[in-house]
Amino acid sequence: MPMSGPVNAEGASAGEEGPPSEPCPATAWVDRVGTVQLWSGEAQALLGYPAKEVCGTPAVELLTTRGDREAALAGRDRPEVGQSWDGVLALRHRDGHEVRVALRVRPLRDREGRAGWSVSAGDARRIEREDIDRAMMRALFEQYPAPIALLDDELRYRLLNEAAERVLTHPGNQLVGRHVGAETSHVDSATIDRVLRQVRETGESVLGLPVRGSPLSGPDDDRMWSLSTFRLTDPTDRPLGMCQTYVDITDGHRAERRLELLTKAGAGIGATLDVARTAQELADVVVPALGDVAWVALSEAVLEGEEPPKTSGPGQWNLRRIGVAPPGDDWPTGLPAVGAVSSALPNHPLLRRIGQGETVLLPDRDSVIAAAEGHSELAHLFVPEHGHSAIAAPLFARGLVLGTVVVWRTRRPGPFGQEDADLLTEIASRAALGVDNARRYTREHQAAVALQQGLLPAATTDTPAAETVGFYVPAGDGAEIGGDWYDVIALPSFRVALVAGDVTGHGLPATATMGRLRTAVDTLADMELDPDELLTHLDDLVHQLQTEAPHQGDTVGASCLYAVYDPVTCQCTLASAGHPPPVVIRPDGTTGSVEISPGPLLGVGGMPFEATTFELEPGSIVAVYTKGVIYRDDHDPDAGLRRLADRLARFAGPGRDLDDVGHELLRSLGGAPARDDMALLLARTRAIAPANTATWEFPADASVVAAARKAAAGQLAAWGLDEVSFTTELVVSELVTNAVRYAGGPIGLRLIRENVLVCEVNDPSNTQPRLRRARWSDEGGRGLFLIAQLTTRWGSRYTWSGKTIWTEQPLTADLGLLNLPP
Repeated sequence: MPMSGPVNAEGASAGEEGPPSEPCPATAWVDRVGTVQLWSGEAQALLGYPAKEVCGTPAVELLTTRGDREAALAGRDRPEVGQSWDGVLALRHRDGHEVRVALRVRPLRDREGRAGWSVSAGDARRIEREDIDRAMMRALFEQYPAPIALLDDELRYRLLNEAAERVLTHPGNQLVGRHVGAETSHVDSATIDRVLRQVRETGESVLGLPVRGSPLSGPDDDRMWSLSTFRLTDPTDRPLGMCQTYVDITDGHRAERRLELLTKAGAGIGATLDVARTAQELADVVVPALGDVAWVALSEAVLEGEEPPKTSGPGQWNLRRIGVAPPGDDWPTGLPAVGAVSSALPNHPLLRRIGQGETVLLPDRDSVIAAAEGHSELAHLFVPEHGHSAIAAPLFARGLVLGTVVVWRTRRPGPFGQEDADLLTEIASRAALGVDNARRYTREHQAAVALQQGLLPAATTDTPAAETVGFYVPAGDGAEIGGDWYDVIALPSFRVALVAGDVTGHGLPATATMGRLRTAVDTLADMELDPDELLTHLDDLVHQLQTEAPHQGDTVGASCLYAVYDPVTCQCTLASAGHPPPVVIRPDGTTGSVEISPGPLLGVGGMPFEATTFELEPGSIVAVYTKGVIYRDDHDPDAGLRRLADRLARFAGPGRDLDDVGHELLRSLGGAPARDDMALLLARTRAIAPANTATWEFPADASVVAAARKAAAGQLAAWGLDEVSFTTELVVSELVTNAVRYAGGPIGLRLIRENVLVCEVNDPSNTQPRLRRARWSDEGGRGLFLIAQLTTRWGSRYTWSGKTIWTEQPLTADLGLLNLPP
């Protein structure tokens, strides 16, 4: 509340009422002879005397001790007129107790010009406490180890303690009186200014904000501070200024950064089982988090899936740089980039240490120069421009050094420390496991691919029925090898079988099952079964394999498409066991898939397989494939089938090489590695000209044998094949005679001329002919034996109306009677 000024004995005021402020001290006015003339209400509150009792009395009477009174009377402790005096004296309270008072005496003239002294007094104990509090607050401000900065409301620095001076002030600069902004502080000035303005406007404190800065001393220029900012106000909430405190959280920040980097390394390195990609992932993790330039070099044996050489000398490493960072144009000029192979390395102590699984730290440029001493020719291979500090850590796994990772600092001035070396060692150790896993996967994958490709037929074939080319693309992106296959089987009478299949599952068991199924298809195709019947037999085989599977821990199942094309009739007959239909590009450019009725997957059983026959013009391109070709990221087989048909129509123009068409098609499927194997077989069909075939039909009569021989001889003469006429007549004679004798009629005879001569005799019997050796006393039984000797091969197949016996002969008389036994 307002305090009144000094009053005289009559209560007259000696001054105006002041504004609200701190509690006013007790005041009095003493004339030059030591008589109290004015006495304030605060003085009354302090000593209990009202003004009327004090005014006009000597001031010395208020002193308690005799010594003080004597000194005052003697003038020893009384100031001369015009002089000041401060001190602590004991005064007597009106009720008799002693009050120690701090006095401040100042010369002062009253309104009438009389000289005297103004005396202000306060409780000495309270003043002493206030002085101690102020001293303690100043000591706290000045001696607090964390930086504290006080600013006015205009964001100018007012006070900084010693710690703040070290952290915030540039050498030779003074921040006091300067506005916060760039070039004033080692700490992020822009952030400081933004936070101060925010707190000044909103009044809400900002606590624990991480900011980056650097002290004037110490080897590490990378410090992190926790910044707290709040407003300073008086008791009436009037703003006085701002306060900012800084707490050094560098150690915690480094620990957090280390944990984040290890977490990033664990999640980002080795996720793909690809050696090269794993190496690049390691380089990407350490730059820029740890250094400015890094490369990962691996032994060439590791890239091939093999173990690195177990040698003690670094000259045998044959390291190849696989991953670099930063990549592209940011890579230092002159430093070997991706793919570079190191030359024979010298037997350097540092290289020996790395070869023994030790991390090497070069903390400064002097150590870099010392390490390169005597081997200056290697500087351009290992030291980037402006490189001043480096760490080299081995990729060490299972007792083998698979390669190295090297990190340099070129732009940031701070050198590497042992903590950085330990961190890189731990990251490299984790990455080495990823590289080793990828290496072992590469080796196993290569073995499985080699087995898979070894079980597949020749990539290209060229027969009178069709020109074919096959493609096999193993699964990528860490997936195991599958059981996809294709096949081209040459059948008698110039026909050809096109096969595509896909075994369920992955890995070597699927590959082994694929090999067994392909062998079975080849065997069944040799029996010249119809496609639907062949799949039925193949389904029985898969059922048999399923009974064996529980002992092997495998599940056996497969899809299969089997198609037979006849170049004489230009018809194709196919059947499907859960396999997608073929795509046909006809000579006129129309494209589409074949409408089929697919049966169940092999191994399901219980459902029949249905054959489909359709016309196929010469020059048509037939594509059979496995689901990996059409199943892409959208997982829509219908969309994949349309995509395949559209791209085949685009690439398979007239006269285009089938190999080029297949490669373009596979490239167009996308750059992402397939999650499933892809098998693709392209066949361009051909036709045998009608002029190269001749057909007859005879009744079942012994007299027709001569007629059949005569017809065959005449046709061979027309074709200019007189030199094989005699042999062909013997074959026709034997086959027709057997048909007349054992099968009945009608009897069909057909000759087909292409690269070989094919002779076919069909009859209504289902009895399969059998080759046997006749005894010397037998009158018959030598017909098929003679045929086997006169032809390159022969066989029999069932038809809807009986069977057909066929033979093949060369177009010259190379065999003939020369092969007959004596």
